[in-house]
Amino acid sequence: MGKRMNLLMFSGEYDKAMAALILANTARDIDVEVTMFFTFWGLFLVRDPDKMTLEDKTIYEKLMDVITPKGPEQLPLSRMNFSGLGKMMLEEMIEDQGAPKLIHFLKGARKKNIKFYACKLSVEIMGFKPEELLPEVEIIDAATYLKDALESDMQLFI
Repeated sequence: MGKRMNLLMFSGEYDKAMAALILANTARDIDVEVTMFFTFWGLFLVRDPDKMTLEDKTIYEKLMDVITPKGPEQLPLSRMNFSGLGKMMLEEMIEDQGAPKLIHFLKGARKKNIKFYACKLSVEIMGFKPEELLPEVEIIDAATYLKDALESDMQLFI
């Protein structure tokens, strides 16, 4: 059995999500098996904006959907966001360097068969429906995640 890396994605911020996906893609490139576990704000990275729905949701769940990022492209920066101006500047700097954007790293991770797991309790609390997540995302409980993390050679919390 080869090396394994496990990332717990708690953050819902663009720069942190980008760092996590860069590490995940790079690990796959060097033949490391990678799993990513998305919980709470990290779920916004694997939310499919085209499949969002307000149907059969409570008032709080509807409100959460309206005021939170609709998917990876709308994630704010962790620092110096300045109502989106900071993120716009960062994206322009990324483009100037010819570097991939967050969405490209996410697409790469999906193509490289990085395993995406969503925390069952977080999905329920945040009011997500399974069909609102990317199709590669499997919903699992904390015990299943912990078993995977304990069998990994490296665990990262982002």
